[in-house]
Amino acid sequence: MSRSACLIFNPVAGQGNPELELAQIRAILEPEINLDIYLTTEDIGADELAQAAVKQGADLIIASGGDGTLSAAALAVAGTDIPFGIISRGTANAFAAALGIPDAIDAACRIILQGITRDIDIAYCNDLPMILLAGIGFEAETVDMADRDSKKRFGMMAYILAGIQQLRELEIFDVEIETEDKIIKTSASAVTVANAAPPTSVLAQGPAGVIYDDGLLDLTIVAPNSKAGAIAATYHLFQTASAGNAAERDDIGYLRAKQFKITTDPPQKVVIDGEVVATTPIEIKCVPAALKVFVPSVPEEKLVEKLEGLPNLEIEIKKEC
Repeated sequence: MSRSACLIFNPVAGQGNPELELAQIRAILEPEINLDIYLTTEDIGADELAQAAVKQGADLIIASGGDGTLSAAALAVAGTDIPFGIISRGTANAFAAALGIPDAIDAACRIILQGITRDIDIAYCNDLPMILLAGIGFEAETVDMADRDSKKRFGMMAYILAGIQQLRELEIFDVEIETEDKIIKTSASAVTVANAAPPTSVLAQGPAGVIYDDGLLDLTIVAPNSKAGAIAATYHLFQTASAGNAAERDDIGYLRAKQFKITTDPPQKVVIDGEVVATTPIEIKCVPAALKVFVPSVPEEKLVEKLEGLPNLEIEIKKEC
């Protein structure tokens, strides 16, 4: 066999039959790749298994499971130049969707066998690694409300139900956003900073497509003045994301930058890659081309900034030192 790979498999991910799913993966990959298979357990996570595979000098590292498994393994591989394969079997499968990798096991395996890779960015939020996005305000509160039992029982519907409930307690906060060259002050109910994000992460979809390998982070500000406005803004983001267009409403703004420093009044919860792990203030920095991933396609360049129309907007251009 020409190649060998470490396959990290989470047997409790998703709602399928793990034995059949592992057998399917092996049937497709093993004719061309020699697989060393390691199962995650309650005591040994995907990050530990990936770190061990890196030390052993694996030619490829493949992870199969939900977003938690995939992100943990990916971050352990980042910076090593070892190609990383994704076979998603979770509830949301946001990581795979953000890179255009299908949920179907056979299709995901075929992408690995094709051997096309892209060097994608990762980020750090308050020194915590981030593959997908950080959500401030509405999204963080929604994720916090959608507990593990609800997600296991209802899948993606758990987030929708939590979001509807969170609309009843919609909070507007003041936010200051500092980039390398400007300081922006406005009001918002949600601020999302994305390194990579699928169309289903609607609050990240201000620009026309989040680009995962441009060395920049994509920030979206959602600033409705009412619950009805929040619903309308969210629906608009869903529509524009589905069509591949940039948002056009006055209460939605977006920009791209290498790093952001974000403070809010009052302090807000922050969700990083699906887990509430911090509160504002935060600093997020992009690390370009840190992870080599098997992907099916290349993203297109899109619009990069729109801030006009946001409430109480102030923009200060920073002087060069």
